[in-house]
Amino acid sequence: MIAPLRSLLTRWTAYVPVVAVVLLVLTWGRDLPGAMVALVTLILAGAVLAAVHHAEVVAHRVGEPFGSLVLAVAVTIIEVALIVTLMADGGAKSSTLARDTVFAAVMITCNGIVGVCLLVASLRHGLAVFNAEGTGAALATVATLATLSLVFPTFTTSKPGPEFSTAQLTFAALASLVLYGLFVATQTVRHRDYFLPITRQGQVIDVDEHAHGPSARDARISLALLALALVGVVGLAKGVSPTIESGVEAAGMPQSVVGVIIALLVLLPETIAALRSARRDRVQTSLNLALGSAMASIGLTIPAVALASVWLSGPLVLGLGPTHMVLLVLTVAVSSLTVVPGRATPLQGGVHLVLFAAYLELAVTP
Repeated sequence: MIAPLRSLLTRWTAYVPVVAVVLLVLTWGRDLPGAMVALVTLILAGAVLAAVHHAEVVAHRVGEPFGSLVLAVAVTIIEVALIVTLMADGGAKSSTLARDTVFAAVMITCNGIVGVCLLVASLRHGLAVFNAEGTGAALATVATLATLSLVFPTFTTSKPGPEFSTAQLTFAALASLVLYGLFVATQTVRHRDYFLPITRQGQVIDVDEHAHGPSARDARISLALLALALVGVVGLAKGVSPTIESGVEAAGMPQSVVGVIIALLVLLPETIAALRSARRDRVQTSLNLALGSAMASIGLTIPAVALASVWLSGPLVLGLGPTHMVLLVLTVAVSSLTVVPGRATPLQGGVHLVLFAAYLELAVTP
């Protein structure tokens, strides 16, 4: 009796993604009572933890920097599907949904995840060490993508309001895809060593504990379970979003807070994975996850939304307001100063976390 129970507990990461998808199918499009919302939330949390586990198995098999791309791209693809699905539902709030979600992802990754990882690594190991060349290239790409897609629409005049014209939106979508493709090629082929963890003496760690890595079969199984877990995470998050919306409305907060909450849930697997890498003194892997997620969120979301806007009714508002533009500029400036030395103290982590807290505060009370 005890042995089968122990086996079940040790293999829960294989069962939870399947349970999450089954629960998603059973609850999709239905109004959920309070008890069911609690159950969905519990399974959602389990799916998040299972996604982290399977992403680490796949990353352990393929090595860095390819491993960091697995979770970032997988989460972003499903995040795009969630945005397009919610936009298709219509409503007044759908016009700014893409902008709010993408900007939330940028703030969460560039300030929240980066800040907590730098703080944990520097407190645990005395100093957070990373490769400035690779991290700087990633930051420059994120800043360019964010400016092209989220800042320029506020100042263009071809169309009234903070919107792109059709030609401008097409250009932004193509530019996003080109920049993201160039970065992936740089990270994985031409300058792969810029994105590998380094020692405190600056030596690249090309083999990171892969002597007894998982087999190809185990990696393929984990990849499939990772996909199921992520589908469950995003789908169940959408399922509980009406309850979140009701709570936000009852609290008198702006509707954009819903996008922030959903983004926090969707990015939780990457946050946990990045934090584990920081605890192991692999800060470069943490930064790969954070900045890669921000980049993928813009580079894949904007083209997908541009394509979906062909058949979606209503305006597509992408331009940020003055307050969010100031936060974005400050984030890019602070991040640049953090990246240049190639090492960070708890102070840098604290600065990023304060910026993230300011974003959350202004999202709740604009």
